[in-house]
Amino acid sequence: MPESLADWVTEQAERRPDAVAVVGDGTALTYAELETRSNQLARVLRDGGCAPGDRVCLLMAKSPRAIVGLLGIYKAGGVYVPLDPSSPPARLGKVIASCSPSWILAAGPVARLVGELLTGPRGAAVSVAWLDDGPGRKAAPLARFTAADLARSPAAPAPRRRTRNDPAHILFTSGSTGTPKGVVITHANVIHFVEWATRYFGIGPSDRVSGHPPLHFDLSFFDIFGAFAAGAQLHLVPASVSLLPNTLAEFMRASELTQWFSVPSVLSYMAKFDVVGLNDFPSLRRLLWCGEVFSTPALMYWMKRLPHVTFTNLYGPTETTIASSYYTLASCPSTEQDVIPIGTGCDGEELLVLDEQLRPAPDGRVGDLYIRGVGLSPGYWNDPDKTREAFVEGPSIDGRWGRIYRTGDLAWRDANGQICFAGRADTQIKSRGYRIELGEIETCLGTLASIRESAVVAISTNGFEGAMICCAYVPAAGADATPVSLRQSLGRLLPVHMLPSRWMAFDRLPRNGNGKIDRASLKQLFEQHETVAS
Repeated sequence: MPESLADWVTEQAERRPDAVAVVGDGTALTYAELETRSNQLARVLRDGGCAPGDRVCLLMAKSPRAIVGLLGIYKAGGVYVPLDPSSPPARLGKVIASCSPSWILAAGPVARLVGELLTGPRGAAVSVAWLDDGPGRKAAPLARFTAADLARSPAAPAPRRRTRNDPAHILFTSGSTGTPKGVVITHANVIHFVEWATRYFGIGPSDRVSGHPPLHFDLSFFDIFGAFAAGAQLHLVPASVSLLPNTLAEFMRASELTQWFSVPSVLSYMAKFDVVGLNDFPSLRRLLWCGEVFSTPALMYWMKRLPHVTFTNLYGPTETTIASSYYTLASCPSTEQDVIPIGTGCDGEELLVLDEQLRPAPDGRVGDLYIRGVGLSPGYWNDPDKTREAFVEGPSIDGRWGRIYRTGDLAWRDANGQICFAGRADTQIKSRGYRIELGEIETCLGTLASIRESAVVAISTNGFEGAMICCAYVPAAGADATPVSLRQSLGRLLPVHMLPSRWMAFDRLPRNGNGKIDRASLKQLFEQHETVAS
């Protein structure tokens, strides 16, 4: 039984040292190479003062080098905090201020970003390790060590200093107050899910597993450690490949993938452009999705073309570790109106549909969806109030009471005992697979001098993007408040996936009888009018 997620790599390096572990960015590393390089990094971090429980940020593109960084952090006893290099410095600065890292591991064209993040007093408390010898070396004056120093480090493993119940990583998600929330996930949380998933899906050494999500997305942990636990190959999908559906399809063929896992928007995008042929991807055995609703018409497109593949819907928020439920389709849906359940709980997990008094809702009736079990996060980083609000005491299916997580989703149980998703109960949405708090977007809009007031709503779409983010705003007097200028200004504060794609200007935002902004009315207006997208 592993104590650390990194133990799986150590085990595979002992059994099959020459087997390929990870492929990407034009390189491939064997399990022996992955073990050696991550041991070297762990040694350097430890010798540089990284103490057990220290947060260590990773700021680089998805690559085998990044996987080495992740494993090195775990082996040093640190807590991994992935940073999205495409996010604006203002947002990344909030993450760093929240988690107070002792180190940032960087590589690639992020030198200017590192400099911006470490200006002022904050920089004095953070050490930088530069893990490549490319153009980023111009930032070497900031670095405690570089790739050359790493290569000279001893390759012997460092002594274990933590247990499986310690935090493995902190994943920062959108927060309604404008400050990202840090979800703490332990090694045990991930180990439980991966051990169930490798058994259920039958993942083995012959598998070639996709690595599509970015490293700051919690789905990436299944790809990485599901592959390593089974001794399989992890094939990292470059972000550039996902820009064109035909290019992505060709990557899947050329890599001879046996397992694909992504958010549904990617699969819907490929279906929209009809890039999948009959009996395509002959090596593919399993197609899995998670993170948002997969439209039934797009799912039917895939299932009709790939009769040799099994299709599984996974569901679960970040706070419950990768996924908490699953539903494998026995056959292709018969109509485009068929509802695809999110299924039943994975081993050690329970999905509960409860009413307002936390009593089980009758079958067929929509209620609030809660989750309990081995995947539950310990809570939010340094935020006991939000933790108490989201993780409450409630009943299980058999009437026992214990800690449960309030997902904010609505659901119902069908006649076969399967849970079906019914939407969100609050202002949190899923767009392009990302979980987004509309309140965070509004908070950032409120800092722009060019608008007097604003409101953000989301409307449903049948497109690949999922929910569409829409902004209603009142320009400030004499201000240049066009959709283009507002999107540019907001882009300095938020990542691209959180920027509204539709905009509408008002003299005054509509109000309801309570004097509050009438968001229902705004949603109707956006649904009725094809507003210009910037």
